[in-house]
Amino acid sequence: MKIVTVLGARPQFIKAAPLSETLRKSHEEIIVHTGQHYDYQMSDVFFEELGLPKPNYNLKVGSKQQGKQTGEMLAGVEGVLLKEKPDWVLVYGDTNSTLAGALAASKLDIPIAHVEAGLRSYNQKMPEEVNRVLTDHMAKLLFCPTDQAVKNLAREGIIEGVVRTGDVMADALFFHAKRAEYTGTLEKFPYKSKSYMLATIHRAENTNNLSRLQEIIEAFAQIDSKIILPLHPRTRILLQDLDIAVSKNVKIINPVGYLEMILLEKEAQMILTDSGGVQKEAYLWKVPCITMRDETEWVETVQSGWNTLVGANKEAIVAAILKYRDNPMPEYCSGLYGNGRASEEIVTAIESK
Repeated sequence: MKIVTVLGARPQFIKAAPLSETLRKSHEEIIVHTGQHYDYQMSDVFFEELGLPKPNYNLKVGSKQQGKQTGEMLAGVEGVLLKEKPDWVLVYGDTNSTLAGALAASKLDIPIAHVEAGLRSYNQKMPEEVNRVLTDHMAKLLFCPTDQAVKNLAREGIIEGVVRTGDVMADALFFHAKRAEYTGTLEKFPYKSKSYMLATIHRAENTNNLSRLQEIIEAFAQIDSKIILPLHPRTRILLQDLDIAVSKNVKIINPVGYLEMILLEKEAQMILTDSGGVQKEAYLWKVPCITMRDETEWVETVQSGWNTLVGANKEAIVAAILKYRDNPMPEYCSGLYGNGRASEEIVTAIESK
């Protein structure tokens, strides 16, 4: 069986690594990199660290307006599919690369398998929400990481081809955890284990909104703890252009690779983020998480008590930190995102079709 896998962004490289390894044991995989994330720290380093095979095709689309970027990806992926004639097209998550891959396959009547299907924020202003909903309604196989994702699809009338597999990001975390310990990451920073907080800011709703971004940065200044903030160069320039001062307790560093990132997560006393993947990883590491968004696709982490939604409200961010500091953590459910065998279940499901 020949499968074309469409990737383009940092989270997709992480998700694809364990599944690609399992898939290639018995099948041919052709990897198409759209080039949505293209610099070394956001792309190449993940192929090197995770053992993900180099792409067979790199479309090198790069950063553009949403429509232009998606359109160029669509045309590029379509050309690959016409040449390769795969049995399946495999897409991940909710990026423009996801939608472009699904649209190209749908137009050519090639069955689509969607990894991380069924997630919903119910916020139509998020490009990711539009991408994931459209992709789910085109897919023939929908691999859901959680029970809630299955329920979300059922509400939209999608029942056929839905498989609850667990989360491939849990596969990746468990598989690479030992390797992460040998990166020497913590030696680069003068902080001991559990002596710092880890923060990430990257979503457009925060970085493109001056008042939200300012509220978050001001909240960081009120926190009596060191904060490590891996920051994309674009956001760092934005802070400078907007003349938003970052307090001395915040150490801004360049984006880090996956192995470094999961070790920073594991050793943090608390995580502040607007990333979907980091919310899950925080839970898997049993680290309290504060999510600086108004909603989350990973509702299980909030329901469990290990994650708190605060939006971009300065007072809410500080209050959530104090809540976690002053109260014991709730009981931990180890099977929330599966047992680390999602990749095997996905390959088995594809083979059965």
